Amino acid sequence: MANFRTHLGVAAVGGAVVAHGGWQAGLWEAWQALPMLALVTLGGILPDIDADRSRAIRLVFNLLAVLSVVVGALMFQGRLSKPGLLMVCGAFYLGVRHLAGALFARLTVHRGIWHSLLAALFCGLATTAISYRLLAQPDTLAWSHGLALALGFMLHLLLDELYSVDLTGARIKRSFGTAFKPLDWRSPGNSLVMLAIGANLLPWLPAWSVLVGLFDQGASLWR
Repeated sequence: MANFRTHLGVAAVGGAVVAHGGWQAGLWEAWQALPMLALVTLGGILPDIDADRSRAIRLVFNLLAVLSVVVGALMFQGRLSKPGLLMVCGAFYLGVRHLAGALFARLTVHRGIWHSLLAALFCGLATTAISYRLLAQPDTLAWSHGLALALGFMLHLLLDELYSVDLTGARIKRSFGTAFKPLDWRSPGNSLVMLAIGANLLPWLPAWSVLVGLFDQGASLWR
């Protein structure tokens, strides 16, 4: 499979193309292109959070821990004293970075559910819901954020599959087919859980007609 640096570089290039192309097409403003670049890049390393010792899991849970501190500060600001707020935010950071990270590592298997198209769809929908409901972004931009993360995610899966084919030796490695798969066939229970959680996100999403319009706009750019 491709290493961390390769995944990061390819995703960053893909994100730059998407961010610039969408700006040129008028889908978002210039300042809104940076989050698009960041989301594609993040999606490009996200599947490797199922590898316990990977850089990806450390980076992602560090980011989540920082975000949890911001959310905690916003939630409890004005309700607690400064020392109390500091203690709560510190607990949030330690809980997400260490406890949640360790639990996630224990429950996941490398090249399992997180290396699947179902996971790409789930992460894209979750990103859209967060952008739309929590960050109050417009319909079109929220769907764009979800698509950007899902695109980076699928770039990662495709790279892993490409690296499973040894062109110099004209052979296919044993890892072929373990990344770009619909779901985790070895653990159908995990796939069902992720599917159920994804279904619960549906009421939190913007109108689907907006997503169809985005696809139409994207298709028109290639004509």
